[in-house]
Amino acid sequence: MREFVISVNSTVDLPKEWLEERDVQVIPLKYTIAGETYTDMEGLTSKEFFTKLREGQMSVTSQVNPEEAKVALEPFLKEGKDVLHLGFSSALSGTYNSMRIAGEELADEYPEAKVIVIDTLCACLGEGLLLYKVLQLRDAGKNIDEIAEWVEENKLHICHNVTVDDLNHLHRGGRVSKATAVVGTLVQIKPIIHMDNAGALQVIGKERGRKRSLNKIIDMAVEQSKGWENDIIMVTHGDCIEDAEYVAKLAKEKLGAKDVLVNNIGTVIGSHTGPGVVALFFMGNER
Repeated sequence: MREFVISVNSTVDLPKEWLEERDVQVIPLKYTIAGETYTDMEGLTSKEFFTKLREGQMSVTSQVNPEEAKVALEPFLKEGKDVLHLGFSSALSGTYNSMRIAGEELADEYPEAKVIVIDTLCACLGEGLLLYKVLQLRDAGKNIDEIAEWVEENKLHICHNVTVDDLNHLHRGGRVSKATAVVGTLVQIKPIIHMDNAGALQVIGKERGRKRSLNKIIDMAVEQSKGWENDIIMVTHGDCIEDAEYVAKLAKEKLGAKDVLVNNIGTVIGSHTGPGVVALFFMGNER
């Protein structure tokens, strides 16, 4: 059986050290803020980045292009290894398509190799949770085809429950109207968002007040995860660690998770959600 490499995009939003320890290859996206372009996971710290957003700076992201994808993957094929790439949701970025094109070109050039590129239909620590499960399968001795099959069968069981504090970033991203952003901000309306089966973010509810919105994403998770054992649940946040820890505590109590990983949201995803986002990721019956 040929050795294989697992790669992801930087939108997986797991700690860089965590990924390095597990030999996961990261293909980063980029972002531009205050006239400077940075590489995701390599540029500004989370605190520096969200401070700039709070000061009114805008961040613009750019996808991986096919040539960048090809350059990142080809060295592994030259070493005689296969590649399994878990791609950022195609509904949120053209990055998956770039990875797919690069994979097809490399498969033609290296016919003895396997290059499997999967549209995870996930984002942020949703990708991270899927990767966590894939690494468990790899360490259990599953081959690349068995793992790819498991991902395709289970990726829509990766649930993303999200709430944001600042409606203005959703407006800039086209998720809510300007009027909704203005009025909602005035009356402390906090949207509840999930990732649908097409891999797109959808506003599915509203709560008045921050604490109610945090409780809501937990209450939803309790229903969604019935019948599932989550050995780990993941929580991400946009520079609001106290709120993330509150959700993590409730997740342990109400969902019975043995472990909860809490991490900052990345700079590329954070460019679109803004500061104050809290998101909960787990496996469940439906999104």
